[in-house]
Parts: sequence; C-alpha cells; structure tokens
Amino acid sequence: MSARQNLFAAVALATAGLLSSVAVIPAVAAEKTVNVGGAAMYPSKNIIQNAVNSKDHTTLVAAVKAAGLVDTLQGAGPFTVFAPTNMAFGKLPAGTVETLVKPENKDTLTKILTYHVVPGRLTAASLMRFVKEGNGMAHLKTVEGEDLMVKQSGPGKLSVTDAKGDVSGITIADVLQSNGVIHVIDTVLLPM
Repeated sequence: MSARQNLFAAVALATAGLLSSVAVIPAVAAEKTVNVGGAAMYPSKNIIQNAVNSKDHTTLVAAVKAAGLVDTLQGAGPFTVFAPTNMAFGKLPAGTVETLVKPENKDTLTKILTYHVVPGRLTAASLMRFVKEGNGMAHLKTVEGEDLMVKQSGPGKLSVTDAKGDVSGITIADVLQSNGVIHVIDTVLLPM
C-alpha cells in the first residue's frame, strides 16, 4: 500500500473513532519530500501550496499572483512547471520584473509564465526518454502555445532551451506535487 493510501486509510479509521490520531503520523512522515529554497516540498500539496514556502521562488510566486494564475496552478492539472529561481529572475535586465508585475503588463507576464508550464506530469525520466526518442532533443508544447526544447546536458542532466535560444539548466528535478511536477531552473525562459 502506498503512503498516500496508508494516509487515507488512517484518516478514515481515525474519523470513525477506531484509531488514535497518533497512528496517522507515520503515514505522513513517510511522505518523500524534496528540499527547495530551505523548505520541504510535499507531494500531497499542490504547486502553489509548495511554491509559497520556497525562499528561492518568492519572485516567481509574486509574478504568478500578479498574473492571476494562482487558481490555475492550484487546479487539478496535471502540470509540469519549469520554475525559475529568484537568481534566474535576477539575470533579467534591471527593472524587468518590476515592469512586468504592473497591472498594465499582465498579458505579457501571463505569456511568459505560461511559457514555463507544460500540460501533463513529465518527470525527468519521462523527459530523458523523450530526448532519446527525439534523437537528442524533445519539443514540448507549453500552455502559452510555443515550444520549449529539452536536451541532455550531461550524465543524468537536462537543459531547457527557449524560443530565443537561451538555455536554462534544471538544477532540481522531480519536485513532485499533487497536481504535477516542478523542475527548478536557473534561467527565465522567454517566448518569441
């Protein structure tokens, strides 16, 4: 039985009064987490519930809020999110982020953010398989509508190339979420 099934069974029994609440703790503790930005990312939580806890993604979270995408990324998905860190946003020209989060630039911000999202739950193993099947590269259609290109960048490493040819490395892969997966990246991806 999986950790999630154990948790549901324990909760059901506890609700029925047949099990003490202490017995629920081992099922929760068994949940495999990944540490991102100084915080544990829980597979039982959705993309937004986890992202707000990462100190490395405060700029991304603020941008998602400014674009009005919180409800979408809390939805059922599944989504694969290539999540740029604060340092990645820091590589953009000075003033870019401050300009993008202004209400009058919401459409442009939304286009950039949805370019980081691919429908489906694509783990690193899935991406690597697509790269091999694509003779060294995989083209992924983003929610924004344009493609991203994924390539192998070393043993067990992947990179993502945007429409402008800029390359971002995946620094933390397979941060599993209840509604998809996050891959932390080191460069903001930009559509045409």
